[in-house]
Amino acid sequence: MSDVPDDLKYTAEHEWVRAAKGSTTVRVGITDYAQEALGDVVYVSLPEVGADVAKGAAVGEIESTKSVSDIYAPLTGTVTARNEALDAQPELINSDPYGEGWILEIEVTDESESQDLLDAAAYGTVAG
Repeated sequence: MSDVPDDLKYTAEHEWVRAAKGSTTVRVGITDYAQEALGDVVYVSLPEVGADVAKGAAVGEIESTKSVSDIYAPLTGTVTARNEALDAQPELINSDPYGEGWILEIEVTDESESQDLLDAAAYGTVAG
């Protein structure tokens, strides 16, 4: 099975969420399972910093040698950062999906939505 770190939360659409202690900002990426399914990532389209995003809405795209897939916002909020390194090195999503291959950061406006995210064990059954 793919790598599923215990310290993250997940969506059924294969995004991961890392919350910083004492902050309402979360870092978002796609899971190891998702990057494996996509194949070699060749381009990433990201929302602009300052863009408002809604939970479940498409906020960007990942283009791979196999397909184009939407990136979904796991929570509602405002984009506070985007991984500019992906412009030149989209393959970071393949080589380090939980580290240097992060996608964006969101300042969450409705923290209660995080209750809908999956823990590693529950996500493991989705990504099985």
